[in-house]
Amino acid sequence: MRDQITPLIITYNEAPNIARTVAKLSWAKRIVVIDSGSTDETLDMLRSFPQVDVIQHRFSDFAGQCNFGLTQVGTAWALSLDADYELSDVLVEELAGLRAPDRVAGYQARFVYRIHGRALRGTLYPPRIVLYRKDGARYGNEGHGHRVAINGEILPLAGVIYHDDRKALARWFDSQQRYAQAEAGYLIATPREKLKRSDRIRRLGWLAPIGVVFYTLFVKGCILDGWPGWYYALQRLCAETLIALEIIERRLRGTQ
Repeated sequence: MRDQITPLIITYNEAPNIARTVAKLSWAKRIVVIDSGSTDETLDMLRSFPQVDVIQHRFSDFAGQCNFGLTQVGTAWALSLDADYELSDVLVEELAGLRAPDRVAGYQARFVYRIHGRALRGTLYPPRIVLYRKDGARYGNEGHGHRVAINGEILPLAGVIYHDDRKALARWFDSQQRYAQAEAGYLIATPREKLKRSDRIRRLGWLAPIGVVFYTLFVKGCILDGWPGWYYALQRLCAETLIALEIIERRLRGTQ
């Protein structure tokens, strides 16, 4: 089955991450990279991997970029990866022996969060569908993120994926400000009964920033990870605070 899998990666200025991601895909005959006009060393790094096929495509949103990427995949299965994902050795071996029954449309993976290479005990990053049959798959935007819709049974993968974004902190803050705007718009516009429990809490506009540090440090156990754990907890605090501010500001403007 692994010969029928094409990794699909979306990139934009991912020089701090992309080499680690692609290095774990040496088994792939072809890797499709949809680049949004990188201006750093991303493209130079990708040229050092002979099986990488870089396709330039103007960015509109994440779902649109992924849907375009699927049109460039020539195999039956797509392995959708962010540019800061790294397959574990266990997962690479698992893919080598994977046999998908006809009823199975995709596979879901769990994540281990890393801070500059140091793995955390817990993460708020949920499992997601990363491997799926290309035919019938379609991405849609959900807040600042995107989600693939497929028809059929979804099974879990035993191996994990490491999430390790090593881009500069200033870049992270810039991204979070944009993400907060999209996330606030999604939370406000979506009927409450259609939101997940965690999103209903975020929609309140005040509870999520207060609770996220406690939840990350003590429920997820990141307080035992030292400074990386605190770094992650404070990142989550900043991200949730920006979303809460966007929600409150929009409500105030609506009142006026």
